[in-house]
Amino acid sequence: QVQLVESGGGLVQPGGSLRLSCVISGFSLDYYAIGWFRQAPGKGREGVSCISSTDGSEYYADSVKGRFTISRDHAKNTMYLQMNSLKPEDTATYYCAAEVICIPTLQAMGGGDYWGQGTQVIVSS
Repeated sequence: QVQLVESGGGLVQPGGSLRLSCVISGFSLDYYAIGWFRQAPGKGREGVSCISSTDGSEYYADSVKGRFTISRDHAKNTMYLQMNSLKPEDTATYYCAAEVICIPTLQAMGGGDYWGQGTQVIVSS
């Protein structure tokens, strides 16, 4: 059974950093696209970042480019989202997902067959 377990959320001041982790069991990171989504209160789901299963290329939403970095560790079956220079508008519940649609060349991200429970990130003074 595919399972995703997230950690790393919390309260941070503007300009601070957080590192989210997602441990995935039940499938290999070598053959599936993985990524992160977020949803702020009262807003729709937004694709944040993903790694393509075809060539390993990365997608980033315009709102997080230059500040967030996605990565994966095959040995640990874990993916990460390093978030730097956090802004209040980054406040949201963040979800990791597997089997996502990830086409960086077309700036496209969506879908998701498997999801974590979500971890809350609050950026505030």
